[in-house]
Amino acid sequence: MESILGLISIKDIVDILLVATLLFYLYRAMKDSGSLNIFMGVLTFVIIWVVLYKILDMQLIGTLMDKFIDIGLFVIVILFQDQIRRFLMEIGSRKGLRFITKLWHKNDSAGKKQKWVMPVVYACMSMSKSKTGALIVVRQQMPLDEYEKTGDMIDANLNNRLIENIFFKNSPLHDGALIIDGNKMKAAGCILPVSHDTDLPRYLGLRHRSALGISQATDAIAIVVSEETGSISYAHRGELHLKLNSTELEQALSDLSVNN
Repeated sequence: MESILGLISIKDIVDILLVATLLFYLYRAMKDSGSLNIFMGVLTFVIIWVVLYKILDMQLIGTLMDKFIDIGLFVIVILFQDQIRRFLMEIGSRKGLRFITKLWHKNDSAGKKQKWVMPVVYACMSMSKSKTGALIVVRQQMPLDEYEKTGDMIDANLNNRLIENIFFKNSPLHDGALIIDGNKMKAAGCILPVSHDTDLPRYLGLRHRSALGISQATDAIAIVVSEETGSISYAHRGELHLKLNSTELEQALSDLSVNN
């Protein structure tokens, strides 16, 4: 036992921890985007290559797989370009020291993030009663600038009455998404990426697919009010939660605003 421990240096331990952390973030990104099976397939292939070529020293099969991996890297970049982009954006938005910033601004940020919850809940409940379709996106850590640019900039203080007016059926902005950042309504009529998840129920429309799409591309929270049924749903981290009442919506948004 001592001889084994003697062969493992601090550098090896750090190396293992870094690889484990990288694999964890990649696993979570693939799971959120619905590409987990592809990720597991690639990971299995790499493990087999390491065992055959690096450990068992099987030169022929190892060399063939080595060449395949060289070409496969370009294929992986093409297949997972959205996930890689999201992964890099998430690292950049957290700046590697997010936990320090969170502790430093703990009291201030918690109060700020709570302020948007109730206006959004009140607006959604009102629109639910009148069956007014709506799609509201709340920024978390990752920036949403590129999606804001697809709509009309508002930069107005958050207000539930103004949210309802934006999604009024005769409003020119009601078809797109409203993006909220902190206590500001940044832009309306925004175009979001659409999820192509085949597991979604057929009765869900474009708003729900867009909500799921933005939650797969970013860490934002997307709230949907159905125009057909008036039901309220939200998407976060690639998961869609359907048919919430006011209490459930408030609780979910409050928990997410604290945890993020």
